[in-house]
Amino acid sequence: MDKEELHQLLHPMKVIGLGGNPVLNEKIAQQLHQPLIETAVHHFSDGEIQVNIGESVRGCDVFVIQSIQDPVNENFMELEIVLDALHRASAHNVNVVVPYLAYSRSDTKTRSREPITAKLIANLLQLTGIDRLISVDLHASQIQGFYNIPVDHLHAMPILAQYFLDNGIARKGDDDVVVVSPDHSGAKLARNFGQYFDAPIAIVDQRGARYDTEIHDMIGDVKGKKCVIVDDLIDTGSRIASSTRSVMAAGAKKVYVAATHALLSKNANETLNELPIEQIVVTDTIMHKNYPDRMVRISVDQLLARGMDYVYNDRSIHQIFDEQNRLK
Repeated sequence: MDKEELHQLLHPMKVIGLGGNPVLNEKIAQQLHQPLIETAVHHFSDGEIQVNIGESVRGCDVFVIQSIQDPVNENFMELEIVLDALHRASAHNVNVVVPYLAYSRSDTKTRSREPITAKLIANLLQLTGIDRLISVDLHASQIQGFYNIPVDHLHAMPILAQYFLDNGIARKGDDDVVVVSPDHSGAKLARNFGQYFDAPIAIVDQRGARYDTEIHDMIGDVKGKKCVIVDDLIDTGSRIASSTRSVMAAGAKKVYVAATHALLSKNANETLNELPIEQIVVTDTIMHKNYPDRMVRISVDQLLARGMDYVYNDRSIHQIFDEQNRLK
């Protein structure tokens, strides 16, 4: 019996999927060939949450999948209560898989008397004694440093880039494509995304913290080009609206959008449907009932399942990054 087989015998893998994104939970479980543990979550009339895990997890390596999406606080509290239950049930290892980690935009203090909520979330998760966090495209990479446990920060942008390549929207060395950042802070993400196509970047000269739907100046040449606006998330759609109108005013030929997390808050669907965008390509880290008309959703089930499998079997997760970098 080799080391891997012994580990599987002593500490079998168990997977729990919570209510944030049940469709993605099922996809990940299928990729792992593991059933989801039956977990009953009951909400009392006053909002309190009660959890019952349907089978023993004593000595097991447990992976809890929960996308902390709207309703954010309810989904986060559900996760915390399950983690406490697992700790008290003597699980061997508890690994939290969070496709979308809410509050990650609050990663620094920008004005007086302002909290750093991303650090608070890290503290609260670690109070339950978790062993590892796995997430996708954190708003800021330095959030990994808020944790005193291993954090595996997986990247979905290569999956989105592959979609553009596979569908002939962009090709390597094609001088018809420009990758656009919606503001100055997103220039690094745009540059990384552009490497998959050997494409130049442009920046919407949006200044300040407030995003609107006005037209702004462009840094870079987009005239007659196919523009791909890249961001880590789409919230209300106002930043995408501003960027789309700005690149069109600067003479862009076509506009596409790529983003990992589709929060789609408030009237985002209506805002995005009114824009002259060819396609909006996102992942399924967040689940909604309705989506904008031209939105394409690419699943991160294989990415997360591979990460979980590598963690469970003590394999280097860097292999995933190496494979993604070979696409560039």
